Amino acid sequence: MAEVRPETPESLEEALDAHTEAHDGSMASRLNWLRAGVLGANDGIVSTAGLVIGVAAATTDRGAVLTAGLAGLAAGALSMAVGEYVSVSTQRDSERALIAKEVRELREEPEAELAELAEIYEGKGLSPELALQVASELTAHDALAAHAEAELGIDPENFTNPWHAAWASMVAFTVGAVLPLLAIVLPPTGWRVPVTVVAVVLALAFTGLLSARLGDSDARRATVRVVVGGLLAMAVTYGIGSLVGAQVG
Repeated sequence: MAEVRPETPESLEEALDAHTEAHDGSMASRLNWLRAGVLGANDGIVSTAGLVIGVAAATTDRGAVLTAGLAGLAAGALSMAVGEYVSVSTQRDSERALIAKEVRELREEPEAELAELAEIYEGKGLSPELALQVASELTAHDALAAHAEAELGIDPENFTNPWHAAWASMVAFTVGAVLPLLAIVLPPTGWRVPVTVVAVVLALAFTGLLSARLGDSDARRATVRVVVGGLLAMAVTYGIGSLVGAQVG
């Protein structure tokens, strides 16, 4: 009869390595920031393009178009920054509250917390014995980090900085907004709208492709979706600008 051997040290090491890889979210964090930057740039492209296209349809005054574009760029960038700051600050406050609760539970009910952590790893596919061993090893090493990652998905040593999020969003929006602004004010009057449309379509195709690659999704579908959305926004604002310009004229 074959001898039944207990879990080997290699199995424990593999489980601990898997935990370490999951806990090290530096690459995922960088990808998330990059995706947020792409989306911010996309917002800057679409919103500014829609604004300047609408104004250009209402008037041929280059100064008026430039003023509207700069105002839209500043308002959009600041709005993105404030929105990100408020959102991330709220998220960070919630994370801190959860961490404080976890610290209290670890201090008051260490046995129950150890059992809870073991159940989590057992639910991920480890045997009860190995799950308890992994939970014990991780708790002995850094109880708070182990429980925060497994139960809450939070790194207690790496809270998201709301100022970083605010600046990143503002810069990304500004970079995206500069393209349609330059495309609408630099060409001659008769070429403003066509040049802007072409420039925006190319820029949106690039951001759509990049966001699809970052999200590992279908590139063609993502690109078509973002380009069609941008074209629709420009068509609507151009129509509104034409109607308003005709009424004012």
